Amino acid sequence: MLQYGARRAMSLMVSLLVASLVIFFALEIVPGDPAAYMLGINAEPDTLAALRAELGLDRAAPLRYLDWIGGMMQGDFGISHTYRTPVADMIAERLKVSLPLALYALGLSTLIAFPAGIWAAQRRGSAVDLGVMGVTQLGVAIPNFWFAMLMVLVFAINLRWFSAGGFAGWEAGIGAGLKSLTLPAVALALPQASILTRVMRSALLETLGEDYIRTARAKGLTRGQALRGHALRNAMIPVLTIIGLQFSFLLAGAIIIENVFFLPGLGRLVFQAISARDLIVVESVVMLLVFAVIVVNFAVDMAYAWVDPRLRGQR
Repeated sequence: MLQYGARRAMSLMVSLLVASLVIFFALEIVPGDPAAYMLGINAEPDTLAALRAELGLDRAAPLRYLDWIGGMMQGDFGISHTYRTPVADMIAERLKVSLPLALYALGLSTLIAFPAGIWAAQRRGSAVDLGVMGVTQLGVAIPNFWFAMLMVLVFAINLRWFSAGGFAGWEAGIGAGLKSLTLPAVALALPQASILTRVMRSALLETLGEDYIRTARAKGLTRGQALRGHALRNAMIPVLTIIGLQFSFLLAGAIIIENVFFLPGLGRLVFQAISARDLIVVESVVMLLVFAVIVVNFAVDMAYAWVDPRLRGQR
């Protein structure tokens, strides 16, 4: 297990290094000068040169890359070109919204998908199975931003159970903060729950057709006992893959939902930074999200090894 984890960690570190190179130099070739954007089209050349020197944009790209990576390794993400504040502080402030939102939505999707997928697999071909598959197909087909606007119309405007947008802040209490995130979390969770339900059902049905399941049934176990005692754990590998991908998507891909509900999260920060040509913010946030994806993938790999002991013995 330790050797397996060390090999996976080394592979993921290489991936992180390659990702940092791609992110930095991809943004370098994007047209536009942040200094010219900040000063406007009528800026004097000497003023423009002074601002570029202040921002460090007059240095060679490899030197700026090394400074950026070295600073990130020490927790220094640089200074925002637009807001003139430390990027690390901006990210920490936005993570207070995006991270709980991603975890909230992932928890909801898992709580919905596991029982629904198991229930549909136990009753394959029945009306229950067809109903669950029909609902999940609808959940996959409906865009989450449209569903988000529908929920705002029903639960915020008509019923007035929730606010239409904004974030109350954790200073107002955990209950108030979670209430502000409930509608966005549901809008994010339902499409993900639909995907996860279908994967869970397919994985369970494939596992239930294996020889060892038939042997367990021949020994007297009911279909439900064989499913819970033998099939469920062996069907978890594709499910864990989807959960890992979903967390990464929920953390990084909630830009539209955050804009619908006016949430001050990482998605809106990236959108605003791109609009303002604030490259240091874009680079740092995207790198942080890549790091989160890599860490989640590493955790999923470790979960694979726990679920499937055969992986721990691979060379």
